[in-house]
Amino acid sequence: MNVFTGILVYVLIWWIVLFMVLPWGVRRPENPETGHAPSAPDKPMLWRKALVTTLLAGLLWVGAYYLITSDLMQFRDAIQHG
Repeated sequence: MNVFTGILVYVLIWWIVLFMVLPWGVRRPENPETGHAPSAPDKPMLWRKALVTTLLAGLLWVGAYYLITSDLMQFRDAIQHG
């Protein structure tokens, strides 16, 4: 895996994990202010979720890197033999 592919895989994993982490701990306000959507979260904690996303994506990227670079799974043989 070259550097560009590694970065691309990490970015894809990061966005997928972010969408899984966003609903964690979301609470709607009991009395929403006028002009605000009633479904908008009270305290979204986006910095905390971005940090958790970065850590989880890093762990998943290490696993993906291991699978791609090891002989555990043979991607190239399956592609070459059709």
